[in-house]
Amino acid sequence: MKTQFEQMMDGLNDVEAFLAGKQEGFKAHVPQEVDVKAIRNRLGMTQAKFSGVFGFSLDAIKHWEGGRRTPEAPARTLLTVIDKNPAAVLTALNPAAFAAAVGSSKPTTVHVRVNRKRQPSASVTRRKAYAAAVGKRITK
Repeated sequence: MKTQFEQMMDGLNDVEAFLAGKQEGFKAHVPQEVDVKAIRNRLGMTQAKFSGVFGFSLDAIKHWEGGRRTPEAPARTLLTVIDKNPAAVLTALNPAAFAAAVGSSKPTTVHVRVNRKRQPSASVTRRKAYAAAVGKRITK
């Protein structure tokens, strides 16, 4: 396993090779840990508002902040961008609403609507599995 210094030097060597035209592209660094609560608090948002504005499920926010789960790499990437430049994310998700909010002189709330398919509850799924195994038909 490489030391942190060796990892940094590898990254700098990659940048030099890219700038010199010896290497195409680069590999983005995705942090291993992201402090979701700190990001949310810096933005002055509740868990519900943060989840609604940026498209995360409220349960995911609660689990991440409670330490029961860790965000996957794509979520950590988005959270990092939200931390560094929330306006860029809001612009990408809903450019018209963000432009209207920035263009007006009074503060405006930007709402981002996320369509989520509703999942059946576990008890309904278990009942259906049992009914299929027994050969009965259920109405709900």
